[in-house]
Amino acid sequence: MRDARGPIATAPLALLLLASSCAERPVAPGPATPPPPVGQPVMPPPPRIVDAQTFRLSTSAEQGALLNGIAPMGTALLLLDGKPVRFDGDGRFIIGFGRDQGPSAMLEARMQDGRLLRLPISVAPRHWDISSLPTLYQGTSPSQAYQKIRAAEFAQIEVARNVHADSNGWRQAFHWPAIGRISTMFGSQRVYAHGVAGAPHGGLDIARASGGAALEGTPARAPADGVVVLATDHPFSLEGNLVMIDHGFGLVSALMHLQRIDVKAGDRVARDQEIGLIGHTGRATGPHLHWGMTWNDVRIDPILLVGPMPNP
Repeated sequence: MRDARGPIATAPLALLLLASSCAERPVAPGPATPPPPVGQPVMPPPPRIVDAQTFRLSTSAEQGALLNGIAPMGTALLLLDGKPVRFDGDGRFIIGFGRDQGPSAMLEARMQDGRLLRLPISVAPRHWDISSLPTLYQGTSPSQAYQKIRAAEFAQIEVARNVHADSNGWRQAFHWPAIGRISTMFGSQRVYAHGVAGAPHGGLDIARASGGAALEGTPARAPADGVVVLATDHPFSLEGNLVMIDHGFGLVSALMHLQRIDVKAGDRVARDQEIGLIGHTGRATGPHLHWGMTWNDVRIDPILLVGPMPNP
């Protein structure tokens, strides 16, 4: 039915429609963002402090030690002091503490369900063999020629440390690469005139036992399974003839001052396999085998891993 008031009655309706068309319209939200990766929520919940049994650590922590553990079921990311730690399919992992590690560390597991589990670790200090030599000067500054040579050698060592070979040697019980007398312990240090401190000893030296047979020319053996990541083709200025073995998961052995090398880079070696002969190449005052170990960029003490030296 037509309104008796005619077309005038429709004017308010037209004005209402026009006003609504001029009103501010909501802006489209844009494309959807992907969800955060599993185990890494945008805002993680408060962490839960746990005990050592949660990570099933093999022993208590101390300076220079390597610990074995098992990550909790459902771990997506494992961290030690904020740095990622690799763990295997069964959850097993290793962590190391250097000579000068502070009194505490934090092991953290970020779980797939978003939880954060944290284990505060107390790291026990150790007493190091410090020799005071107040009348002896450390030595002159190295020449530019030596620095150039040393830089090239160190570059090869760094490349070898970062190969990250596929090996399960890190899971094994380690064996001594040679039997003799430990002439210099890990972490020992000299302090020269005017209190100038020399670099701490980064491994341990195995020399001839008192009254024992000479070590020079006797076999040096792989302490565990691994992959040879460096076998020098000439003696380095400090290390001499050097073999580096990657045992997997960042754990690397370095055997130095060899008289002869019997392996090459890329070779897989088995625990107790001969890799060369003991000598005194490089910076060495006499025949001995220097055994150094690193976990990632952390120097660790081999004796804490392998146990006391057996009798010759």
